[in-house]
Amino acid sequence: MSAPPKTLTTDQVGARDLGHFGYAQQLSRRVGSYASFAAGFSFVSILTTVFQLFGLGFGFGGTAFFWTWPAVLAGQLMVALCFAELAARYPLSGAIYQWARRLGGAVIGWFAGWTMVIAQIITLATAAIALQVVLPAVWPGFQLVGSDSALASKDGAANAVLLGCILLAATTLLNATSVRVTAIVNSVGVTCELIGVVLIVILLTMRAERGPSVVLHTTNLDSTTGYVVPLLISALMAAYVLVGFDSAGELSEETHKPRATTPRTIIRAVVASGIGGAFLIIAALMAAPSLTDGDLATQGLPYVLTSRLGTTPGKLLLLDVALAVCVCTLAIQTAAARMIFSMARDNVLPGSRELRKVSKRTDTPVAATVVPGVLAAVCLVVNVGNAGLFLGLASVCIMLLYVAYLMVTVPLLVRRLTGGGLPAGVDENGRPLFSLGRFGLIVNIVAVAYGLTMAINLGWPRAAVYDPAGDGWYLHYLPLITLAVVAAGGLLAYRTQRTAYYASIGMPLRSTAPSMETEGASA
Repeated sequence: MSAPPKTLTTDQVGARDLGHFGYAQQLSRRVGSYASFAAGFSFVSILTTVFQLFGLGFGFGGTAFFWTWPAVLAGQLMVALCFAELAARYPLSGAIYQWARRLGGAVIGWFAGWTMVIAQIITLATAAIALQVVLPAVWPGFQLVGSDSALASKDGAANAVLLGCILLAATTLLNATSVRVTAIVNSVGVTCELIGVVLIVILLTMRAERGPSVVLHTTNLDSTTGYVVPLLISALMAAYVLVGFDSAGELSEETHKPRATTPRTIIRAVVASGIGGAFLIIAALMAAPSLTDGDLATQGLPYVLTSRLGTTPGKLLLLDVALAVCVCTLAIQTAAARMIFSMARDNVLPGSRELRKVSKRTDTPVAATVVPGVLAAVCLVVNVGNAGLFLGLASVCIMLLYVAYLMVTVPLLVRRLTGGGLPAGVDENGRPLFSLGRFGLIVNIVAVAYGLTMAINLGWPRAAVYDPAGDGWYLHYLPLITLAVVAAGGLLAYRTQRTAYYASIGMPLRSTAPSMETEGASA
């Protein structure tokens, strides 16, 4: 009598599913539903980025800048819905890269991945530097260099580099040593962040100087300043905050039931961040001691907390913000490491042989984790003596993220318009894969239109954003220069690696040869 067929666990089903894409299960599946949500939410990290950039939004748009938040949220939600469909069908690490190359081909996929890696590294640096906005306000002893803690000052910039490098060393060590501990720290941090957001909103509302109708006013805007241009610039704040939700997809190969879990967590991360951020902005505008004396634009939310809640409660909440900064940095580095690992696994990055290795002891891609940590620290060094350059890079990195997103949503739209559609199927629970159905085309069109508009808005050369101190013409055109450098560097890296790959397999370089991606995936 034959033995009954062995029942596979959900993780074994996931490993078999991964094998259908040509990959072996190398990473350990230790990420649950909440940890997956935490990965997307902590990359967005409204406490980190709203605290860091509130002054930018209010400084240009006044109280009316609040309305740029729901506008950006609506656009990014359309993008997230498209990503959710893809996450259900392609549950792979290196999500943006994997989705783009399956929708648009090897070259588009490679440049999407390359652009995303560069953007993630710069974003990692900008997240780490946010500690400077918070810690010196908690205790002057955190100002280890000089006395001026303002990020735009030379002392503040130098101290920000020091604090940021210390944080990057800690996140690199944690990311490289344990997936499980990283997930636990991330989940605990996100829980503390959610509690902190609720407490801040409640406490600021209880001490409000004005009602919620403040968002209906145009304080600091009038016919002399105009309305459209200032609000477009202030929208950069929301555009900077509401990105990174795709990082839940980066952990697909480490997530239990990824086809069922990841689409939901991507959407939940966007919605939770959008609602929490909106209430946070309104509460700050209601509680600010003054809307016209200039302090709100220059000192931002830390000023509101300490002035309205008192020194001790305000500083305790700022410590929660500091924790959010640390967890945000951790999540961004995790996403960057998985993107590098995924591309290296397909042999399309310089140094792929080392970057694709997964430690048998820690179940983590150690080299792929160390590289973004080191390169982000290098990015931090440019802030020494030139804070304006780094503030410009903070906006540029988000432009690159939007460009990478477009390399997914545009090919997806082309596929819909040409009748290709997305494959059907069921998830690990036996339910149909997440689908937008007949609304997919409309959602996709809006996602592409929004992405193009915001990418142009982010990349438009503006002295007020990129060179407010008049330090040099190169800062004024930093977005275009950065985009050109990333594209040229990407082309050089692609051709170099492609040539080296074909030489390693003894095949002449020609257009009819198999692609590196196909060879890598089947290895």
